[in-house]
Amino acid sequence: MKSSFLVAIAGLIALSGCGNHMRLETAQTSQAPVAVKLETAAGIEMPLKYEATGTVRAKTAAVISSKVMAHVLRVNFQAGDHVQSGQLLLELDGRDLEAGLRQAEAAEREAREALEEAEAAIASAKANLELAQATFRRMEDLFEKRSVSRQEFDEATARLRSATAALEMATAKRRQMAARIAQASEGVQTAKILLGYARITAPFDGVITEKHVEPGNLAAPGAALAVMERDGAYRLEAEVEESRLRQIRSGQPVTVILDSLNQTLAASVSEILPSVDPASRTNSVRIDLPPAPGLRSGMFGRAVFSLGERRVLTVPAAAVREQGQLQLLFVAEGGRARSRLVTLGDVYQGRREVLSGLREGEQYVAQVPAPLADGAPLEVRP
Repeated sequence: MKSSFLVAIAGLIALSGCGNHMRLETAQTSQAPVAVKLETAAGIEMPLKYEATGTVRAKTAAVISSKVMAHVLRVNFQAGDHVQSGQLLLELDGRDLEAGLRQAEAAEREAREALEEAEAAIASAKANLELAQATFRRMEDLFEKRSVSRQEFDEATARLRSATAALEMATAKRRQMAARIAQASEGVQTAKILLGYARITAPFDGVITEKHVEPGNLAAPGAALAVMERDGAYRLEAEVEESRLRQIRSGQPVTVILDSLNQTLAASVSEILPSVDPASRTNSVRIDLPPAPGLRSGMFGRAVFSLGERRVLTVPAAAVREQGQLQLLFVAEGGRARSRLVTLGDVYQGRREVLSGLREGEQYVAQVPAPLADGAPLEVRP
């Protein structure tokens, strides 16, 4: 009796299962086909790109500092100001420097007056020498005729020698005075140069990026008073992984993306620094940027390097259905749509790279209609 009851129950379960299967087949058979367009998965050559991040830097920057120690009288700029080459930026208290210039000029005048005295001394020494020479010739003639004594002739000879020595001494004195004048003139030029340091001007056309000074501050040699950058001359300093360095060369074209400006610039590699950062294992690559409105030092940028091509499978973006964080494709199998999870990569010319989940030669739905579901019959249209 018990055995017959179990057999009956099993029969009911089998009949129930058969009924469900029949209803499922009937539902699938009765579902209307979905019109779709199919494409065959095929590989294409896709550019191989490498992206590195970096920071925009000015190609030319200057620290504005004083060459003399003096108090600041006036500051003629603010951070962010655009300045021209030679424009006056700072004025320092130059009273001490003016006093030094006056002292140098006084020393030069004194040396020139001493030179005039030396010239007069030379003229006097020449006159004395000429007189001594004339006297010596007369005495020499008279001595040969025995008209003067030996003593008188020796005295004339001594006066000639003394006059000659006096002229040589006066000439040497003039040379000394000329050297003093040259030295004093150099002192005047040096004092003028130092006085010029009291007016600090812009070394080139650019923009003031930092200001570190106010009127009344003491400016010391070498201390930064301001920082400025040259207008329109910027580069991106990108950090490239050391494993990629062998694929990058100087002069290589690079695409630079500036997200803050929503701009894409065509640039080129200008310099590859030789040292590798031991902490990050990256190498700094400098990329010259063309002029661009709004470009500023410190901006974030992305450098995209083209490293050749690679063969990949791609599908139209419309072929992908997003479900949360999942991406699905519908593959045609036996006249029906079969959903398949895929892993996607880069986007290229409106197509998505398929890393996994699709094989070359398989047919997939090129544009997924809203009612398409897994198992739905397909009506293929050209």
